[in-house]
Amino acid sequence: MGIIVWLIVGGIVGWLASIIMRTDAQQGIILNIVVGIVGAFIGGLIFGRGEINNGGLTLETFLVSLLGAVVLLAIVNLVRRGTVR
Repeated sequence: MGIIVWLIVGGIVGWLASIIMRTDAQQGIILNIVVGIVGAFIGGLIFGRGEINNGGLTLETFLVSLLGAVVLLAIVNLVRRGTVR
C-alpha cells in the first residue's frame, strides 16, 4: 500500500512543481512521479529530516517534498539551459 501512496503523492508533487517551474508541457506523468519522489528525498536532505520518507503524509512533509521537487527542476533547468526560469 505504501508504494501506491508514494506514486500518487509523487505524481501530484511533481506535477505541482512542474507548474511552478513552467516545465509542465515538457513532462509526462512518469517524469512527474520521478520528480516528486526524488524531490521528496532532496527536500529531506535540505531540511535534515531523515524521517521525511518514513513518516506519515502531513502538510509539512508535502511542502518539503514540493520544495525539493522545485529545487530539482531548477537544477535541471540550470544544467540544460544555463538559466533558471
